[in-house]
Amino acid sequence: MVSLLGCGSRPPNAASVLLFNGKGTSPNDVLAVEAVLARGKIDYVTADSAQMNAATQAQLRRYRLLIVPGGNFNQMGEGLSVEAASNVRAAVTGGLNYLGICAGAFLAGNSGPNPFRLLPGVRFGFYSVENQGVRKAPVWIDGADGSHLEQYWEDGPQLTGWGAVVGKYPDGTPAVVQGEVGRGWIVLSGIHPEAPATWRGGMKAEEDNRYAETLVRAALTRQALPHY
Repeated sequence: MVSLLGCGSRPPNAASVLLFNGKGTSPNDVLAVEAVLARGKIDYVTADSAQMNAATQAQLRRYRLLIVPGGNFNQMGEGLSVEAASNVRAAVTGGLNYLGICAGAFLAGNSGPNPFRLLPGVRFGFYSVENQGVRKAPVWIDGADGSHLEQYWEDGPQLTGWGAVVGKYPDGTPAVVQGEVGRGWIVLSGIHPEAPATWRGGMKAEEDNRYAETLVRAALTRQALPHY
């Protein structure tokens, strides 16, 4: 793993995935996503806020997939320039794929300062248990493929208002969605399937972590997952 080059040629060992690890991202979630990528032997590089602010649309388009992990979407937006958000939006509509996890899903819409606005007019709300004062919890996600997985949720969105629904929360609202924006393929997740066992207490992680790799590969290869 190397960091994104601020300018010049593509990094040696050209990577497929660009993983954002800048201001507002959860360092532990960045590590969790890196572990999923490593287990799946998916090549990647990282970019912090300064590197994203310096990257041109053309440089972003050198990658097949941008992953924005969990964290604080307000701080993420504050750390990015208006031009950086515009470049990401243009790169995605031009063919860069996007995987947003929790805060990364919020940022894809119109939440917080300086969001990417990949989905015009869409603003996601929190999953309903947030209104009960719950900040983190295990939740059972029903997949359109018949799967029923216990997943880790922490301050994540429910994704009503955009895309094809891949998985649903217990209250029936969308937990995972997918769809096209321009020439880019987008997968958004309100849950953390990448969460390691240390986050989960007694929850099992192995099957859920495989689901995280499924989402990464679907976003990377533009594969439409079974949906409702």
